[in-house]
Amino acid sequence: MSDIDTSPYYITTAINYPNGRPHIGHAYEAIAADVIARFQRLQGRDVRFQTGTDEHGLKMARKAEEQGRTARDLADEMSGYFREMDEALNISFDRFIRTVEDDHHKASQAIWQAMEASGDLYLDRYEGWYSVRDEAYYDESELKEGEGGEKLSPQDTPVEWTVEESWFFRLSKYEQPLLELLRSPGFLEPESRRNEMIAFVEDGLRDLSVSRTSFDWGVKVPGSDNHVMYVWVDALTNYLTGLGYPADTADMRKFWPADLHLIGKDIVRFHTIYWPAFLMSAKLPVPKKVFGHGFILNRGQKESKSLGNVTDPLELAEQFGVENLRYFLMREVAFGQDGSYSAEAIVTRANAELANSFGNLAQRTLSMIAKNMDGVLERFDGRDVDIDLQSKVEYACKTELPREFHQLAFSQGIEAWLRAVYACNQYVDEQAPWALKKTDPERMKVVLQMLFFALRYLAIAIRPVVPEKADALLDQLGIPSDERDYAAMNDPNWYHRLVDSGFTVGKPTPIFPRLELPEGEGEAA
Repeated sequence: MSDIDTSPYYITTAINYPNGRPHIGHAYEAIAADVIARFQRLQGRDVRFQTGTDEHGLKMARKAEEQGRTARDLADEMSGYFREMDEALNISFDRFIRTVEDDHHKASQAIWQAMEASGDLYLDRYEGWYSVRDEAYYDESELKEGEGGEKLSPQDTPVEWTVEESWFFRLSKYEQPLLELLRSPGFLEPESRRNEMIAFVEDGLRDLSVSRTSFDWGVKVPGSDNHVMYVWVDALTNYLTGLGYPADTADMRKFWPADLHLIGKDIVRFHTIYWPAFLMSAKLPVPKKVFGHGFILNRGQKESKSLGNVTDPLELAEQFGVENLRYFLMREVAFGQDGSYSAEAIVTRANAELANSFGNLAQRTLSMIAKNMDGVLERFDGRDVDIDLQSKVEYACKTELPREFHQLAFSQGIEAWLRAVYACNQYVDEQAPWALKKTDPERMKVVLQMLFFALRYLAIAIRPVVPEKADALLDQLGIPSDERDYAAMNDPNWYHRLVDSGFTVGKPTPIFPRLELPEGEGEAA
């Protein structure tokens, strides 16, 4: 793309609530955020990528009490599982934040004091419905009736009647500014989420209870030590903590407001109504974009402990490979919508597209260069058919995939990339270099080197999704580590430089071996 943006870029995931071990939904969001971060780095941007765990609140306090341990002990253990997941899935975060850390407590108290200075906090009594599982307050009109007549939240979680002294935030004061923000193009996507939030605000906003006195596991309210902050005031502030707030740090000046908060669709209200209102009150800029992605379903069902269908993402990564899992999740689902996974689907997708199409293209191209040309590359002039292939590959890798990834349309971007892979395989079949070896060896060299040329573009373009496998292929292609970003694809002299360096292609190592389904899981394509 000719209009590459090189400004700093700040992306965050929602910080995970560690009252249980990570599931596939946590992995999905982490991988998507990592793909975005890597993609922006390849564009030449200075990226700040933050994730972490949200460890306060009544849910954590009760879980610890049930287990006869301290909340801090539980938080330390469970947060470790989320960090382990991120590291196993090759998530390239710059900061893994924990809300129990001292700098986060200071940041949370600072934003509280800034909201207080704006006259937006007052002490009163809260009486209403609260979902411990959601850590959310609900109006009577939002509740559902369960099968047994019990009241449930919109998320089908139990609610309980809560009465206690509380600090309140004047959310109603920000009704019009929030409507203007929600209606502004690009702030909240997809459009369906934006429409939901606009309708919610148009229905009228009530002031929000933002402290609790019935438990003490949380950030203390300044000047009211018997109160702890409502967990969402604390949790949302993490996005500022990581940049050094409340100090006027270089990172705050460079990266705030955030370019993208990537979150699940079930917490859009907190990020697009409560969070912007808190920031407006504290006289801070609001984030540029919030994207509420859909859920990943296990064979069409939402994962839950009661159904016994919760999948450990580390087990999936161990079974099918980290890069195959990353590819599947970004390829299979139109980002923003719900999607489904199964062992059969992962194996089928990985085998058809990575092993059979891309992996086989790389393996046979490099094998033929090593065997039939002694691995020696030469300068060459192509025919119209060669130039046509080059144009297709470059357009897919330099224009189509980046354009779609900028819109967070990962599946469409990968589809464009695959069309280029398929074009290369069709070119191989039509040009038949194995036959040219006997009839026109010089033409054979041109065909093989044209494919070598194409592989370099394809590997660089797909690096955000499968970074380790793409780099392994680029190693075999002899591409230096500092020539693997998107700007390098615009360098017309790279091939001549590689030829002149004396690089030779060795016997290749397969990049994407075929996967086999575990016993009892069906048959893979």
